[in-house]
Amino acid sequence: MKRTIIITLAVFVFTMIALYVFNKLTSRQDRNLMFAEAVKGDFEVSISTPGEILAENAIDIKAPEVSRGRDFRAQPLRITDMVSEGTVVKTGDYVATLDRTQYDNTLKDERERLNEYRNNIEMKKMDTAVTLTNLRNNIRNQLHTVEEAEITLQNSKYEPPATIRQAEINLEKQKRLLEQRKRGYELRLAQVKRDLIRQNMYYNRIERRVASLEEVLAGFTITAPSPGMVVYKRDRRGTKIKIGSTINMADRIVATLPDLSSLLSRIYISEIEIRKVKPGQNVEIKVDAFPNKVFTGKVYTVANIGEQLDNSDSKVFEVMVKFDGSDPDLRPAMTTSNKVVIQRYSDVIYIPTECVHAETDGIPFVYTRDKTKQIVVTGDANDKHIIIEQGLKPKQSVYIMTPENADEFIVRGEELKEINHERMTASK
Repeated sequence: MKRTIIITLAVFVFTMIALYVFNKLTSRQDRNLMFAEAVKGDFEVSISTPGEILAENAIDIKAPEVSRGRDFRAQPLRITDMVSEGTVVKTGDYVATLDRTQYDNTLKDERERLNEYRNNIEMKKMDTAVTLTNLRNNIRNQLHTVEEAEITLQNSKYEPPATIRQAEINLEKQKRLLEQRKRGYELRLAQVKRDLIRQNMYYNRIERRVASLEEVLAGFTITAPSPGMVVYKRDRRGTKIKIGSTINMADRIVATLPDLSSLLSRIYISEIEIRKVKPGQNVEIKVDAFPNKVFTGKVYTVANIGEQLDNSDSKVFEVMVKFDGSDPDLRPAMTTSNKVVIQRYSDVIYIPTECVHAETDGIPFVYTRDKTKQIVVTGDANDKHIIIEQGLKPKQSVYIMTPENADEFIVRGEELKEINHERMTASK
């Protein structure tokens, strides 16, 4: 019985000691989490953002032109087959095939119309030849009739006046009929020529349409204009154009052959931070496919006009970062992590950003571990820390959050208020 009691007491005492030690360690950790230490060293202001690799220069692989300068109604172009992205091709190698169905049907209809017009023209020519031959024969016959009337008139000079007059009237009648037939022939000839010209015009138009359709359909098998690696084109929404996609008739680009010797990383910077980004700034680039490699580059271009992406509620600006040199492992469309270095400082004091508070008048201050409400002069900041130009010393501890007894803290650094006021006035 005694042994049981002793063991129970020993376990109880050990448990109480363990709880005491645990509480001490926990409270110490909690106190440590309440404070941050002012650090003196190098400080970097940067903007980190994801991006995507693309080539600075590329040759476009295009579908045939089906709308501009064509004498037929353009139909949407859909890709029915395409080589895999990343395929290395030579000049003239197969790249893609477009859906021919609608254009084949149109070509078939136009060819039938062309044959119909050709047959109509041939029939028109035959009918015209027969008609004009009959008209010319009538003119020749009428010429003979006029000549006979003239002979009759000459032979009737010894006849009674009535007979002579009748011969004269008959001659005039036959001459008028001859003139009528000549004019009728000329009018008929002019009409036939006009009809043939109109028929030939329609025929030539359809013939050009058929030739144009044949030319377009010949381009439905798309080949590479030069050697390179095939990279799929993206539409406005960022979706890759592939098998089953409909091609934008405005640019007609199916894919590209990028120049891998000069690559860019396309990133987007928010409208709040874009003012900090300038061409020529250094950029550290990491590629998700090669996490152990770090590439360098520089800001190449900064867009003047913002845009709103599908996944963003605020405006962003497109920024192009150009890689320094080239690397055979890099490929277009790879995802990148980019750190745009805005500014680097040496031997400055900095603390976490959340340690800095501000009064209603905008004067910044911190709470130090020695129960002081210290007014400070702040400098540049990054996404985690802020530079303290005046008011703190290295290794000085400050509260991360506002302490519960903040009203009891002694205010120091009143002389720094004037500097802060001057800066706020200058910034306005």
